Amino acid sequence: MTRVLVLGDLVDDISVLPLEATTAASDTNAEIRMRPGGSAANVAAWLGHLGVEATFVGRAGVDGVQRHVDALVGHGVRALVAGDPDLPTATIVLQLDASGERTMFVDRGANANLAPADVPAEAWDDVDWLHLTGYSYFDAGTRPVAQAVVAEARERGIGVSIDPSTVSFLRACGGATFLEWVEGADLLLPNLEEARVLVESRGPHVDLDALASRFGAVVVTLGPMGAAFVARGADGEPVREQVTAPRTEVVDTTGAGDAFAAGFLASWIGDEQERDVHAALESGRAAAERCITRIGARPPGTLSR
Repeated sequence: MTRVLVLGDLVDDISVLPLEATTAASDTNAEIRMRPGGSAANVAAWLGHLGVEATFVGRAGVDGVQRHVDALVGHGVRALVAGDPDLPTATIVLQLDASGERTMFVDRGANANLAPADVPAEAWDDVDWLHLTGYSYFDAGTRPVAQAVVAEARERGIGVSIDPSTVSFLRACGGATFLEWVEGADLLLPNLEEARVLVESRGPHVDLDALASRFGAVVVTLGPMGAAFVARGADGEPVREQVTAPRTEVVDTTGAGDAFAAGFLASWIGDEQERDVHAALESGRAAAERCITRIGARPPGTLSR
């Protein structure tokens, strides 16, 4: 069975859902919950939930290590989490609105200290695919770690996928710069706005063919419009596929892209000759749909141990 190595952010998500109109400079009743999160850790959790063998590598404050290991193990993930003696576990405050959209306030905490030593040799045991998210690249301190892990994967003949993850950080560094950072990946998984930044689109058209020419394939999530796949075929001609998304009541969009990435990879990895683009897109769509119908970025429940 294919094992996926996921490296990157581990976070305490604090979601804030106002229960009434916000009262400025005073009190507003709200539902506030802390849940495990982090884009990379979410992908690992969804992979485990979907029956894929996954190993997660990341970093947390020393007081958060066991809590996060237990949460990932509960979804069937092998969790290798280093404890940071100086920085706390990363925290994100997510302010949700009535449409399920969220505004995020980010403190990277221990994620900023991810180091080569946090990726032990055992992390590579039986690994056939590597997945990373953009957060590891946008931080100048962790970018060399991400690039070194990708280089190691290439030497081992392991497939690599990368999700840019955040359009605001992507705009700050510039699409061309990010593409240089992630050179060598087999699969890129941006959303539409991220793809727009990557190709420096100034109008309604987004040249996905140009983006796909730099990678083995590109999968663009389109929110309520579904998702699209673009790649170069063996004959040099573009290969395109798209699925639409059914109407779904959106509760919380947090982690939807992570769930999609896991769902797509769960169907995509393995024997290259047996890959079914449409089935992989549908698998990603189904996982994302399940994610947005409840609050929180992780799959519901845990595995019985």
